[in-house]
Amino acid sequence: MKTTDGYERLLVPVDGSDAAMVALDETLTLADRLNASIHSLYAVDPSHAHGFTTEDLVLAALEDEGEATLADVRERCQAHDVPVETTIERGHPSDAILDYATDNGMDLIVMATHGRRGLDRFLLGSVTEHVIRHADVPVLTVRAPAE
Repeated sequence: MKTTDGYERLLVPVDGSDAAMVALDETLTLADRLNASIHSLYAVDPSHAHGFTTEDLVLAALEDEGEATLADVRERCQAHDVPVETTIERGHPSDAILDYATDNGMDLIVMATHGRRGLDRFLLGSVTEHVIRHADVPVLTVRAPAE
C-alpha cells in the first residue's frame, strides 16, 4: 500500500505490444527511483477463444504467448535489479487489471495508451480508459509512440 515514502507496489499490465513495453520501461524508471517493486499482469481474454472447436488449445496458446511476454518482463526487471512478480489471469483485461490491483494492494497502475480518437476508440473500446474510470488507485498513462 502507499505509504508516506511513496508508491511501493506498481502494476504494469502487458500484452506483448510495443506500447506495453514502453509502459514497462517507464515503470522500471519509476520503480528504480522509488525503490518499488513491479507486478506485471498478462490477461488472457477467454472470449478470444469462443467459437473455436479447440477452445482449450486456443487458450493454452494465448497463455504460452503470455508466458513469453512475462519472461521478457522478468528479464528487463532483473537487468534493472527491480523486484518483480508476474502472473497470467483469465478474464476481460480491464476486469483482470482492476481485480488484481485491488486483491494485491497495488499503489499505482501504469498503462500504455494509443491515443485513439473518434470512431477507432469507439469501435475498439479502451481497456486503459475503463481502468482509469474504475480504479481505486492512481493510473499513470504512457503514450505509445506513433506507429
